[in-house]
This record gives sequence, structure tokens and C-alpha cells, in this order.
Amino acid sequence: MKMNHVGIMVGDMDKAVEFYTNALGLKVVMGNTKVEEERETAIGRMCIAVFGEGFKGFNIAHLVTTDGIGVELFEMKERQERHEVDFSRLGIFHFCLQTDDFEGVIARTEQFGGKVRMDIMRYHPEDDSKQAKMVYLEDPFGNLFELYSHTYEETYASDYE
Repeated sequence: MKMNHVGIMVGDMDKAVEFYTNALGLKVVMGNTKVEEERETAIGRMCIAVFGEGFKGFNIAHLVTTDGIGVELFEMKERQERHEVDFSRLGIFHFCLQTDDFEGVIARTEQFGGKVRMDIMRYHPEDDSKQAKMVYLEDPFGNLFELYSHTYEETYASDYE
């Protein structure tokens, strides 16, 4: 199994594309595109199946990480203004990105309207040879994401050096 993409609801497509490209370094594959509710195309029928009758349409943009994972940004015509995470509910509550420019991404996250949710944490502070760091951040719309300095395997493997 490979990860293909993640879909994220945003409140302003232009601001979202600016944030995800300039702050996080993603690349635009398909820019802001309008999708209307209709039954004539396969995409239209799929959207009705997913979002339900009367979803009123949305804007979508497709971005990609440097390792080829897709990020779909959705700006619904009718939406809440800010995402509030309810940790009592089941379901996905964040995604995680990895970078070699850890502090730079944190600074650009704030510069482009995001938020730092916590202090930077080292997973193995007792062992100076293990330098894996993490932090939780938010995009400008309240979507949580985690930032890692090392790969998932390096972060959690018991024999990581």
C-alpha cells in the first residue's frame, strides 16, 4: 500500500494555495478549478455521491509534495469559517509532513497565516545521538498538521541512530 493523496477543506483557495506552496513547499499540479453540482459527467456524479445532493459546488486545487504525495484543497461554497478539531470524535485529525528545513517551515507557517500549536519536541531527549524532532502546527484554516525532522521509521525505530 502506498499513500496517494489527502484532501483538506480550506476557507479561501487563493490563501490556501499560497500557504501550501510558499510555507510548506508543495507544487501546484492543477490550479484553482471550479466544480459545479451536475449529473452529466462522471466527476459530477461522483461529487454528488460524496458530498450529497445540494452541495452547491466548490473550488479544488491539486498540489504535490516533493515525494509525490498529492494534496487536494477543497473550498466549498457553503462552509464553516474555521475548522475546529473535536478530539472526542473518531476519524483522521491530522496529517504529517517531513522536512530538512524544520525551523524554516515553522517560521514560514506563521509568516503565511498558520499557527504553532506547541513547543518543538524531541522524541528521545535523553539520547543526543537521536535528533528526531516534531511539532504540531495549523494551516490558516485550523487544519492540524504535524512536522517531522526525520522519517517515520527513523523517529520510531528502537535501533535508530
